[in-house]
Amino acid sequence: MKSESTTKRISLLYLFSVPFLVAAAGFGIGKIIPTIYLPIWILNVMLMIAACWIIGLNKIRTNRSQVNLLMGSFFLIVPWILISMFFGIGPPPNTAASWTETATEQQIRYSMLTAAGIFIAFGFAFLKEKLNAEGENFYSLLGIISIIIAIPLFILDMLFWGFTLTDSFRLLVSANADKLPEWFNPIRVLFGMISVVEVALTYLAIAFFATSMKKVGFLNPLSSKIYFFISLFALTVIVLSAFLPEPFVTAGFAVSIPAVPFLMPYFMGVNMLSKA
Repeated sequence: MKSESTTKRISLLYLFSVPFLVAAAGFGIGKIIPTIYLPIWILNVMLMIAACWIIGLNKIRTNRSQVNLLMGSFFLIVPWILISMFFGIGPPPNTAASWTETATEQQIRYSMLTAAGIFIAFGFAFLKEKLNAEGENFYSLLGIISIIIAIPLFILDMLFWGFTLTDSFRLLVSANADKLPEWFNPIRVLFGMISVVEVALTYLAIAFFATSMKKVGFLNPLSSKIYFFISLFALTVIVLSAFLPEPFVTAGFAVSIPAVPFLMPYFMGVNMLSKA
């Protein structure tokens, strides 16, 4: 029994450390050749799935009443299982030439993020069903409505970055042009606003679900308040960044980096899975 408890603690520690390790490697080391980062990523995927199984997902075999909670929690974790690949890809390039040279990796990056958004939607949908079964209907309904609106916008935004922008940069480089044509600027502004709306709605959904989870005892009051106020702060920042100059623009960019809004659902999922 002691050995089982130790294994669970190690698994929890590993899951909680993954986002920080990925961020440190991604920004600190930068791009790594695929023959190195792909085996490490595959190993990490297996370790994360094994850790999820150890901390609570294994109960899906014996506790059918908890299936919605277990699957919802796991689906909220999956986005960061996918995003963990980014430690080897590094940050997105800052020039059209660099972007074109790594076009395949950029398309993989944004395809992964698209899949991550879909898993977030599934995770919150399963969680809503469990919250409804526990008697909480109001905040979970507001949360799922926010996600239902946010995720299609997120997918559209990711496809723009991964494919429309990539092909535009290819044309730019092949034509030896200095910049994209003027008509492309309104499109970038449009997708900038799409990003603001979907990120704001995602943080709003997290705040609603944190409140709902507190109501049924899935989160303690302190944890719920932390999730709620961080979400409220990030939501305020991203909305203000659309209308105000620096430092709001930079702050808005920071809270809208696709992996960042998925951090709190990830920690929610790990927390709930370990207590299911």
